[in-house]
Amino acid sequence: MATTTTANHLESLPVWARELSEKYYSGVTSMFVLHGNVRDLAPWKRAGGTEFLPLQRFLRDALFGGRDLVLFYDRGGGLSFGAPEMKTDFERALSGYDSFHGTSFANGLPRNPDGVMSILDNYLRLRIGDKKKIAVVVDFAETIAPAGDSSGMPAEDRNSLVILKRWAQNPVFLEADVTFCLIAENLIELNLGLVQNPGVASIEIPLPDEAERGDFIRAQLAAKPLPAGSDVTGEMLAALTAGLKRVQLQGLTSDAVENQRPLTVKFLVARKKELIEAESGGLLEFVQSRFDLSMVAGQEAAKKKLQDAARAIRAGKTGVVPMGYVICGPVGTGKTFLTTCFAGEIGIPAVTLKNFRSMWQGVTEGNLERILNLLKAMSPIAVIVDEADAQLGNRSASGDSGVSNRVFAQIAQFMGNTELRGKVIWFLLTCRPDLLPVDLKRQGRAEEHIALFYPHTDEERLAMLRAMQKKSGMQIASPEAEQFFLKNAAGLSGADVEAILIRARMKSALENEAALGEDDLRAALEDFIPPSYPTEIELQTLVAVLECTSKSLLPEAYRNMDRGEAVRRAGELAALSRM
Repeated sequence: MATTTTANHLESLPVWARELSEKYYSGVTSMFVLHGNVRDLAPWKRAGGTEFLPLQRFLRDALFGGRDLVLFYDRGGGLSFGAPEMKTDFERALSGYDSFHGTSFANGLPRNPDGVMSILDNYLRLRIGDKKKIAVVVDFAETIAPAGDSSGMPAEDRNSLVILKRWAQNPVFLEADVTFCLIAENLIELNLGLVQNPGVASIEIPLPDEAERGDFIRAQLAAKPLPAGSDVTGEMLAALTAGLKRVQLQGLTSDAVENQRPLTVKFLVARKKELIEAESGGLLEFVQSRFDLSMVAGQEAAKKKLQDAARAIRAGKTGVVPMGYVICGPVGTGKTFLTTCFAGEIGIPAVTLKNFRSMWQGVTEGNLERILNLLKAMSPIAVIVDEADAQLGNRSASGDSGVSNRVFAQIAQFMGNTELRGKVIWFLLTCRPDLLPVDLKRQGRAEEHIALFYPHTDEERLAMLRAMQKKSGMQIASPEAEQFFLKNAAGLSGADVEAILIRARMKSALENEAALGEDDLRAALEDFIPPSYPTEIELQTLVAVLECTSKSLLPEAYRNMDRGEAVRRAGELAALSRM
């Protein structure tokens, strides 16, 4: 670490590096875990401008530039050094070690990490006696001290873990000028006993925010301007690339400059989608909505709530926006469509959280940590979790070595972060909200519970029919055909109505008719047999009524019903559905 502790030096460093420096100089911590955006460029402000360096170079030059010895180690690449003279010093010490112990490590270090770290331990103690200032950087630390029960680890991993814990707790290292930095992309992939050790401090390196992206882009474009025909400015580029790393921004601008290909908004949006989905490992999928809430048929009270939230976000009044929503109701009521229309209404990106669970130990938690960091960086954003009752797990799950409990705790903690109110908006979609854990749907997390129902009146059915025509571009030939449809559409869901219209459209298309006539609708209606699962539909309807947090959302038939009777009937139906 640089010898100077002046304010000027700290100001030249990014926030996370300042935090590390301050904790180190407090004298209570000598081992740090750097996690998060560790495979990106780090900014270093100097008199001649800002340099953007890979993390290892940043540690060597900016943070540990005043150290006598800077050593780097990872399991695949072995030992490397900050300067040739440092390597020479190590080799000289290793020759002395061989002479004393009768070994031959000077001809090649052992392949196993615990063997290398044992040699490093001896070397550090030797150089501490010479009053040397030392930094040791261990990259891909999760491969040396992986998460999991130490009793099930290979012997070399257990030995490595013991050495790291000993370094963290050794008062000799703490008193001397020695710093250890462990680098891991996902904190949760590191051994919990090491992360929670009182001698270890975890420092998150965040994805760059809009101001930081702007600084980097300006530096890039000052050296190499975008080619003629580009319709994005540096400010627009910074605003539209939330969630991207500096190295990805560098790739975008370099590709445009080197190939003289204009950088357009359309290309940028498509490329960002590809990069984010790749960065998430395919676990986030962008939802492209062509519609707004005006396309939703009926559900007027639900639309009003979401339109109010959209207006508040656009006005910057995020403090009054719910942290999240539970969208519930029987199958076919348009839960997913309503949510994507909300994203289209407000103009913010929306992503669907896909199945992030894995059969491999530690991978599920690592996947989720990466996803949550991306969501925070991409805010404002809507996060859609379909079948949320099945996907998010619960606190009482067993039989998977505690994975579900840990996943649940990660999600619950993130959802409850009030700093993200109006920035990360959760939509938990389910037809069985009674199976969704109370911890996720309580106030302070998914606060608004919006229930959707099948159309109950002719007005609602007509609104749905016209919305479906607008969505699909179909036209019904006459008011008489509309009335015929309404007489025969009682009890149908939105999905049923769409299916019937598509069948009718096929008939009219084959007969080269421009619009749907009464005969087309009659044929489709008479042929259509709606899926019949009355027990499940009644159960899903009742639990939606019981879950709903606003009386105005309930149809008249359910608004004043006896809740005790509804609970009793829902219990009966749930028991029947399990048979």
